[in-house]
Amino acid sequence: MKFIKPFSSLILLILTGCIGNLSPNGGNSSVDYPYFITTEPIIVKKILVPKGTRLTYDEHFFVKGKQDHTMSEKRLTSIKLPEGQTLDWGGIPIYWIEKFFNSEMRGYTVYADFSKLTEDKKTKFAKIWQGCTDGLSITVKEVDDWSFNKVNIADIESCSVQYQRYFKDDKEQQAFLDDMLNELRKVDSK
Repeated sequence: MKFIKPFSSLILLILTGCIGNLSPNGGNSSVDYPYFITTEPIIVKKILVPKGTRLTYDEHFFVKGKQDHTMSEKRLTSIKLPEGQTLDWGGIPIYWIEKFFNSEMRGYTVYADFSKLTEDKKTKFAKIWQGCTDGLSITVKEVDDWSFNKVNIADIESCSVQYQRYFKDDKEQQAFLDDMLNELRKVDSK
């Protein structure tokens, strides 16, 4: 009996320590994804990105943290522009594009900086997107193209968490996303 008490206390201590440090990623700290900071303007996923852009990649065996060269675009998960810089994506200044986390979905989410959108550039598409106040999720036919290529854009999957294709029975959400997609198709792509 004297032996069981200390033994059970030891097991309880070990379990408490493990449970207190559980991470949904399976470890006790965040993943150090491989990334590269561009040293000159380059084309990535058919987009010309400026110097200083952070390209983040999937986890890779023994490859972590900052890299001294680009990795395969097939592993790319995120393009984040340098602080304060944007690119034109469908007439909207964007600062970040992030691949869908769910690998079964073909697409990405685009994040806009509407503070840099001038009044003369506000299309109906821009106004609708700005009303969502968050990322625009796009499904694509070809995953190697993250540019504003209307031929490649299959659908709008969601506009923030307010409007999502997932809720197929919600006619209001579906109509909103259909209207938004129609307005996206009207934008001049230069």
